[in-house]
Amino acid sequence: MSRRQAGWLLCLPALALLTLAFLWPMAILARMSLNETSESGMLVETVSTATYVKLAEDAFTWQVTRDSLVLSAGCATSALLLAYPMALFLFRTRSRWRNLLAIAAIAPLLVSGTGRVIGWLAILGDGGMVNAALHAIGLPTQHLINNWTGVRIGLTESVMPYTVLALLAGFGRLDPRLEEAAATLGARPLRAFWRVTFPLTLPAVSAGWLLAFVLAISAFVTPHLMGGGRVFVLATEIYDAATQTLDWPAAAALSIYALVLLLVLMLAHGTLSRRAAA
Repeated sequence: MSRRQAGWLLCLPALALLTLAFLWPMAILARMSLNETSESGMLVETVSTATYVKLAEDAFTWQVTRDSLVLSAGCATSALLLAYPMALFLFRTRSRWRNLLAIAAIAPLLVSGTGRVIGWLAILGDGGMVNAALHAIGLPTQHLINNWTGVRIGLTESVMPYTVLALLAGFGRLDPRLEEAAATLGARPLRAFWRVTFPLTLPAVSAGWLLAFVLAISAFVTPHLMGGGRVFVLATEIYDAATQTLDWPAAAALSIYALVLLLVLMLAHGTLSRRAAA
């Protein structure tokens, strides 16, 4: 048996799991999207693109797509800005508390997404800690939930630990000796950061942002609970079509559309990253 054949043989269990857990369900979903829903709400088994045409002609689909992209990109950027200094500190520090600090940075992952959202509802609610503090210092209270503001805050927090992990994994290219050399040549710390440190961490920044974006655009719990039914993104529309209106072909078509959109964006991101690195 050749080395290549042995490699494929070792990959068979993973490929079988991928087929059963992802490819086969996606094939079923794609087939469901080709069905139609009659005016009475009955499922009509056929092979038609009418559901896709209906979604494409609906202006609300494009509005939800735009809102989902803007929300995800904004939350990914906010998470990256918050996670970068934290990850850089954890990478550089030689403190004996380094491991404990790293665990604290990703500790939110130890709590379920629903539990974290419930916590944010208690903190940001009209009678929550934030508004209580604003009232105590004489400032007007704010409506921070059941709107886009609450969703942005909750979604940024939910993807930030993943961004920290991605950055730490990508900081391996960062050689402290290069920063020391820049300092030896007279570069101030800020100039050394922008000319040496940051360019070396750009691949990690790119990977961290993409991971946060993918998680944000596919998130359902945070927009659903913190949006209070007033925030509409692709994930919530898929849920409503499947459980509220029982329009399964529309839910399946929206799912396929979201998947294709995400794949196109990831391919575009990869192409731009390779061109920037060349």
